[in-house]
Amino acid sequence: MREALEIFRANLERVRSIHALYVNFSGTVTSIVDLSDLLRAEIVLIVSALDHFVHELTRLGMMEIWRGTRATTPAYLRYRVSMDIATQLVAATGVDYHLEMEVRTQHSFSAFQQPDRIAEAVRLFSSIELWNEVGSTLREDPRNITSQLKLIVDRRNKIAHEADVDPSYPGQRWPIDRKDAEDALAFIEKIGEAIFTLLALAYRQAATDQGTAAAARPQQGS
Repeated sequence: MREALEIFRANLERVRSIHALYVNFSGTVTSIVDLSDLLRAEIVLIVSALDHFVHELTRLGMMEIWRGTRATTPAYLRYRVSMDIATQLVAATGVDYHLEMEVRTQHSFSAFQQPDRIAEAVRLFSSIELWNEVGSTLREDPRNITSQLKLIVDRRNKIAHEADVDPSYPGQRWPIDRKDAEDALAFIEKIGEAIFTLLALAYRQAATDQGTAAAARPQQGS
C-alpha cells in the first residue's frame, strides 16, 4: 500500500508547485491582476489528492484481503459484485484482474472526501475506528478534525460546482487568500499521513497476532 502514499505525496507536490507560482507572481504583478483562481485550483487539487488516496488505499486493501494477506472485515464480506464479475471470478485465469477492475468501476462513482465516506471506505479493508484513531494520533479532538475536513471539502464543492460565487451577491465570488490554501494543504497532508500510519500499524499488528496465534496452536502429531 506504500504506492498509494507515494502518489498522495506526489499529488500534493503538484499543489505546492502551483502555490509557488502564485507566490512568485504575487510579487511581480500589480493588484489589478487577480491571481485568486490559482488558490481555488489548489483547494480543488488538495481535496482531489485525498480522494484519490482513499480510493487507492481501499482498492489495494481489498485486494490484500482477497489474496489472503489481510484479515476480512464485515464491510468487505458484504461488498456486492455484478453477475458479470461473479462469472469471471469462477474462471481459471485473470481472477485478480477482474475483481480489481470491478472495485475500480464501482468506486469510480464514489467520492471519498467527506469524513463519513472516508470511514466507510476504510471499513472495506480495516476495522480501525478511523477518526478516533486519527484524533488520538494527532492529539486532537476527532470532532474538530472531521469538522475542519468538512469545511475544506465544502469550499472545494463551492469552487467546483458553483464557480465559488456568493449567492447573496451575484457576480461576486467568495473571498480566498494565501493562508486558506496553505492551511488546507497542511491539514490534508497531516491527516493523510496519519491515516496511512494507522493502517500500516494495524496491518503489522494483525500479522503479529496471527503469527503468535499460529505458533501457540498445537502442532499436528505433537
